[in-house]
Amino acid sequence: MASNTRGRIACLNGTKNVELKEFDVPSPGPDAIVTEIVRANVCGSELHMWRGGHPKIDDGPLGHEGLCRIVELGENVTTDNAGRPVEEGDLIVPTYFAICESCTRCGAGEFRLCEHAYDHWSQSADVPPHFHGTFASHYYVYPDQFFYKVPPELDEGPAASANCALAQVLGGLDAVDVGWGDTVVVQGAGGLGLNTVAAASERGAETIVIDGVADRLDLAERFGADHTVDLRTYDSVEQRAERVRELTGGDGADVGVEVAGVPEAFAEGIELLRAGGRYLEMGNVVPGHTTEFDPGAMTRKSIDVRSVMRYDPWYLRTALEFLHETGDDYPFEELVGEGYPLDEVDAAIRRSDERDVARASLVPE
Repeated sequence: MASNTRGRIACLNGTKNVELKEFDVPSPGPDAIVTEIVRANVCGSELHMWRGGHPKIDDGPLGHEGLCRIVELGENVTTDNAGRPVEEGDLIVPTYFAICESCTRCGAGEFRLCEHAYDHWSQSADVPPHFHGTFASHYYVYPDQFFYKVPPELDEGPAASANCALAQVLGGLDAVDVGWGDTVVVQGAGGLGLNTVAAASERGAETIVIDGVADRLDLAERFGADHTVDLRTYDSVEQRAERVRELTGGDGADVGVEVAGVPEAFAEGIELLRAGGRYLEMGNVVPGHTTEFDPGAMTRKSIDVRSVMRYDPWYLRTALEFLHETGDDYPFEELVGEGYPLDEVDAAIRRSDERDVARASLVPE
């Protein structure tokens, strides 16, 4: 049953072509929620989609990071997924993907690999309840999406980013057991990389950040990076590997984290690690882009490689708690750039495509 309210949602209609569609805002099913979007940040996934390079979605609704205000609760919804009471007007952050709890992977406890993860997000906006993406005035939270209440002290921009970058990083660092005394080399100082530096630093790790943009390297230091390696100064793999060895007593890093999204970075990462090191691949998410790679070098060093796509949903709660506890220690607000009204969604995407550290946000209100 639809309400009398009309809402709008931004949809991809071919490469670099975004259009706004208007629909009646639905009422929620008994286990669902209807929300208003307070802020939706532009993530790299939207840029992949907009450029025509996303492996799963090439049209339909845009946006997956979002801070939402509850407008109407389904009759059975009384708490978030941490058991905390919720009511209309509360701010929440939902996972952008579904968790069916019935597929083979969910049955094995691998919820981040749910076979139905994108069932809602990939639907056309023409399909009710229409509001499947966060670049919109409203957002429909399905029963199979986890959601968590936002601490009232959190700034809007970082809170909206919790359901992608930070939750992804926290899950990834757990996958490679980053802990006290580790040396972690981070390839790329974009949003994922800077979140990685903060999260690794809080675990007692020493961090080395590799990037070639001065502003990013400066911001990495403010996020707690112990060392930075400038691609413009160390302009070959050999030079960068040697510099990392110099910073690690001649051994190489214990852990490498690829968040540059550049295929060549994967091959380079093996050279940055000590024998027996661990390597986390999170940045290269678009299939079809290849690079030369020496598997023998990896084998001879006995490198453990983990690739991580999405995160188990409870990491979203952990991300919000992390921001609540450490938000004053790191400049998370600087990862979010200027806000744009929904009418200017194309300008917001193009601004983010300029590859600055700060990403634009949509602020429908």
